[in-house]
Amino acid sequence: MTDIQIRDEGTLVLLTPATTAGRDWCAEWLGDDCPRFGAAYVVEHRYAADILDGMTDDGLTVAA
Repeated sequence: MTDIQIRDEGTLVLLTPATTAGRDWCAEWLGDDCPRFGAAYVVEHRYAADILDGMTDDGLTVAA
């Protein structure tokens, strides 16, 4: 199962945790100050690659 679902919306990227590991990672690294849209965390496109690298480095699986 994929831990994080990615949805590229151009200038914004939505990162939706799909597992407990994904939710825990986002809570720890993105925190409460990261904007949310429903269950998704909203990040600017320019930061998305570094965040996704951190997720995969920590063993999470991500998919679009």
